[in-house]
Formats: sequence, C-alpha cells, structure tokens
Amino acid sequence: MAGLSAAVALTGAGWRVSVYESGPAAGGRCRSYFDKGLGCRIDNGNHLLLSGNGAAMAYMRTIGSAATLGGPGAPVFPFLELPGGERWTLRPGNGRIPWWIFSRARRVPGTGFADYLRLMALRRAGPAVTVADALGRAGTLYRRLLEPLAVAALNTPPETGLAHLLAAVVDETLMRGGAACIPLFPRKGLSESLVDPAVAWLGARDGEVVTSRRIAALQIEGDGVTALEAPDGPLPVAGGEAVVLAVPPWVATDLLPGLVAPDAFEAILNIHFRVTADPGLAGFMGVVGGTAEWIFVKDGIVSVTISAANRMVDLPSEAIAAQVWADVRAALRLRDPMPPVRVVKEKRATFAATAAQEGRRPHARTKLANLVLAGDWTATGLPATIEGAIRSGRTAANLLGAK
Repeated sequence: MAGLSAAVALTGAGWRVSVYESGPAAGGRCRSYFDKGLGCRIDNGNHLLLSGNGAAMAYMRTIGSAATLGGPGAPVFPFLELPGGERWTLRPGNGRIPWWIFSRARRVPGTGFADYLRLMALRRAGPAVTVADALGRAGTLYRRLLEPLAVAALNTPPETGLAHLLAAVVDETLMRGGAACIPLFPRKGLSESLVDPAVAWLGARDGEVVTSRRIAALQIEGDGVTALEAPDGPLPVAGGEAVVLAVPPWVATDLLPGLVAPDAFEAILNIHFRVTADPGLAGFMGVVGGTAEWIFVKDGIVSVTISAANRMVDLPSEAIAAQVWADVRAALRLRDPMPPVRVVKEKRATFAATAAQEGRRPHARTKLANLVLAGDWTATGLPATIEGAIRSGRTAANLLGAK
C-alpha cells in the first residue's frame, strides 16, 4: 500500500511512474485472492478503516473507490465478553465533545464517565511508556475496551506496546468524536477497494505496474541509485528519475547496507470459515476474553482476526481453528459443526510497536539524493496500519516534489 500510495501521489503531480512488484499482484499484505480449498475469494486479513483515517480516505477518493466501502454508517462497535456471554454496543456520539460518556446506554457496561478520562494519560505518556503503564492494568474499561483497542491498533501486547503510538490513533479518531469513528470495510474485498482501482488509475495515466518483477539489488554510484537489478537485467535510473523503496524492512536492509530498520515483529492470525451468518448491527464484533478478537461476517464467509499472535502462531492450524470456532459459534449463535476453514499466518505482519523498535524506524529521506523510503515501518508517527502505510507513501512523494 505504501508503494501504491506513493505512485498515485507522484502520478498526480505529473511524474511518469513504474511500479515493480515482486509478487504476482500489487498490494502487499493488503490483498484478496481465490482460495481453492474454500471455493471462494477471501482477503488475506481483515482491515477495519475508520472515517477519521484521513490519508486512506483521500487516497480512495483519488482512485475513485470510496464508494466500495461499506459499514454500519454510524459509530457503533458491538462487543461480546466470554465466557459469560454479556453483549453490549459502544456508541460514541458524533460531536467532538464526548457527551456520550455520560450515557450508560452508549458506554461500556460497568464503567462510569470518569473512567474515560484515563485516555488523556496517553497524551502525557513519555516516548518509552507502555500502554499498560500509562492506562493501568486493571478495571472494567481497560479489560473491555482499552486493551482490545491497543492490541488491534498496535499489534503488540499493551505491556510492551507504546502509549504514544496508541495516542496518535486515538487523537485522530475517538478524540475527534464519533464522526471520525465510523467503521468502514470493503464490500467485496481489499483488492477491489484499495489495490485494483489504483492499478487501473495509474494505467489510465501512462503509469505501469509490473508484477512478478523482484528487484534483487540497487546499483549505487556516488550519492545516487543508477540502476535496479531485475531478473532479466538492470533497469537504468536516468538523471532526473528517482526511486521509492517500498518494501518490508528486512528487504530494505538487504538492499541498503547500513540501514537501521525494525527487526522484531508480531504475528497476526486470520481464520476464515466458509459459513453463512447474520452480520448483525455492524458486520463485525469485538470479543473480550476469548481466543478470537474480532469477528467479521461477510457474504458466505466469517473471518476472525487475532493480533499480537506470537504466542500462538506456531500452533497447528487445526488447533487454532478449533479454539476460534467455539468463540464464533457463541458470538454468532451458530449450531453448525466446524465448516471448511483456512488459517492464514502472517508471522511478520508488523514491526513490534515497542520502544526498542520505535528507535529503529528510519525517516523516509535517505543519504542518497534520488532514493526515499516508504512503508508503515518508517517513522510515520503511527503504528503499522493501512493509514500509516498510505501516509508514508505520500510523505515519500512529497520529498520528491509532489505536493
């Protein structure tokens, strides 16, 4: 997504852009594909956007895909707590002044309005303070909302995840009121909303996206890149041309010796069940106290996301699916035996949002005059999210003169 974002921004500024993608399709971790075992098209993972994600919304408006997003149309977040089975819906008010925290019907059950003032501690947290230390590790609000929010946003346990990164997310969404917290997700798939329209938009403007073209090395002379080493020979980088390196951090450090980049990662598990279920109020549900964390109900598919999953990513897929299916049955009130399932393991889904790794995030600008970096792992000020990836691409383009 970082590379596509940079390509769109540069093309809009008048550059002629070529995107070289190592895989068979653009989009990186944000992609859809046909799963033969399930007999249907699925997303590799679940990504929930919020209306306050300004860079992502602007990107989709540019490529003409904003209308492909669906959702409840209001800031509603259904939750279930296991094993007790209590259900509730968080309903932030639309305005910036959080009058909703005074309404028992809108806030988390068992919490009072004063509990929500704890969120202000995120803004006061120092650069190395963790979420757990900033917010405290006890209380109903922490267990039922703040901890799930931190894990989802940071993909890192709150005991080690940085409070200031969570604060950046909260400031741009919840702190701006419910109008910035409306959940959005692709009606069809990630590729159909975020990738394919961008590729078509670039192609209509004399850009190109070349897939299955891995760049194995950079030729560097003096203070610039002079060529990209591709399987079929070098691709010259002429004077006046520039390179945006939008690759995972472990690839970037191979291509740029001496680059300091994140080197510790957290996994994400996505479990896709071939079953039809009622999407309910919002089309998704948060689960507290279970193995599943977020359940998304799509057309003929129920997909579950488990973040910060290093603790269980090496378990057999069958064991993971069995644990998760028990939660899905309870959440969606299903009686079916476990249907066909696909467990997708992303072992290096994002960098670990810890103090040590935050210190390794590089700026987009490099020592080479015609090379800039893009990726959610660069110093965006956000955790590794779609919003951060798209913002990083735009930053890279701006450094090259796109405004």
